[in-house]
Amino acid sequence: MNVGKERVDIVVTTITQKRTALTALVSSAGAIEIAPPILLTASDYFDLAGEEFGRRLLLTEGANGKQYCLRPDFTLPIAQHHLTRKNASPAAYGYLGPVFRQRKSGPTEFEQAGIELLGHVDAHKALANVLDFTSSALNIYDISAPRMRLGCIALFETLLDELQIPPVWHPRLRRRFGNVSAMDALLTRLSAPHTQIDTGVVKTRQQLIDEITQKMHEDGLSQDVGRSPHDIAERFLEKQALAAATVSPKKVELLRAFLAIAGPADEVLPKLENFYAMAQLSLGDAYNTFRKQIELFSQVLPKSKINIETAFSPRLHYYTGLVFEIYGNSGKVLVSGGQYDRLLQALGAQQKINASGCALWVNRLEAQREVEGKQ
Repeated sequence: MNVGKERVDIVVTTITQKRTALTALVSSAGAIEIAPPILLTASDYFDLAGEEFGRRLLLTEGANGKQYCLRPDFTLPIAQHHLTRKNASPAAYGYLGPVFRQRKSGPTEFEQAGIELLGHVDAHKALANVLDFTSSALNIYDISAPRMRLGCIALFETLLDELQIPPVWHPRLRRRFGNVSAMDALLTRLSAPHTQIDTGVVKTRQQLIDEITQKMHEDGLSQDVGRSPHDIAERFLEKQALAAATVSPKKVELLRAFLAIAGPADEVLPKLENFYAMAQLSLGDAYNTFRKQIELFSQVLPKSKINIETAFSPRLHYYTGLVFEIYGNSGKVLVSGGQYDRLLQALGAQQKINASGCALWVNRLEAQREVEGKQ
């Protein structure tokens, strides 16, 4: 009995030491330690994170009818906090605490730690700092050769411009990026003949709103419940623009070919270069930046197995550049992160603010270490 108890005490002490080291890492990496409120406005996540993430929120309603959620991540509230600072100079934020999400399995409350670098002029250096933090965290848990999944949203968005895909389609394609089945369905629709909407006399936006308002009034429909006349008019004009924006089957096939590229980094880069040559497109800044970022990952985590998927994205709408996930032996994500330069503008910033960061799944890291220790 004593032997067994001593063994348990040793394991507990080791886990405690790891947690202490992780806390110290967060404190040293983040110049500003932050603990955002547990209860947050839910609409921000529906608007900025995407529908899929929104379905995982734990929701409640205030006495005023406003909808709130338990904190599902740290990134968005940290970005909001950054914009409230009088001197929103470049900053590093470190955190360690509970988050809450609905999941298919496992507890709805679990711990995450991480770092967010906001406003740093040198985006490449900021990403390098995020990777140094990631490497240090993995070292704490004795993980030296993880599997890694990389993607780059900037490559896809640049390709849309290079292929001259009508801008009206860009938001829809972007929202489905990372969702293989939804993207496939949208590309099928994009390549099919479009049914034109019979609008009769062309009307301005305001004329449509006035007509819809009058019609709702005549039918006794409330403008305060359901979609407003403005929303209905915008939706109609969007459908009209989508129907008028044609895309050739050849361009759709090029998009499909790009999204199908995947494999080890040393195999994917030549495939990408061949793709651009076949499509008669220049490699461009987005590709050159992505190549440098891959080299950076190889330097910081030299034993990692890097797999690149051109269709990969965490399905959070605010990501913009490189995105990554790191996996352990269990096949579960241990670390996720990337660049999300569009988030702070979406929150009200007057100009683009570079942003990058990562989140560590603390409980999984601790469990991963226990699994490795038994092997």
